[in-house]
Amino acid sequence: MAGVAPLVLRVVVGLIFAMHGWQKLTGGVEGTAGFLGSLGFPLPMLMAVLLIAAELGGGILLILGIFTHWISKVLAFVALIALLTVHVTQGFFVNEGGFEFIILIFAATVSLAITGPGKWALGRMVNR
Repeated sequence: MAGVAPLVLRVVVGLIFAMHGWQKLTGGVEGTAGFLGSLGFPLPMLMAVLLIAAELGGGILLILGIFTHWISKVLAFVALIALLTVHVTQGFFVNEGGFEFIILIFAATVSLAITGPGKWALGRMVNR
């Protein structure tokens, strides 16, 4: 059953990222760009589009187990930036905007980048 563990992790983490990307897309790219601009990101509209693409597209690819190694690195970077720019100053607890959730997401993406997609991944099946 050890081969199922990466599948479970990929699907849950991928779903979380995909839903966050979908939320940003349907809530309006302009709102995401405004938030990123308020944090001091350069070219906030471009950064918003890249963030949404990374979260939504990357989440879907993670669920499917396609390009898992690379997608996990991209999503780990997204989580790290969120940790450092938004959550780290808010304390630990998520109900106060803290970093307990985002650090778990970061750890999960790093784990997937190291271990790979596991046995049950579309990318692995296609490569055979």
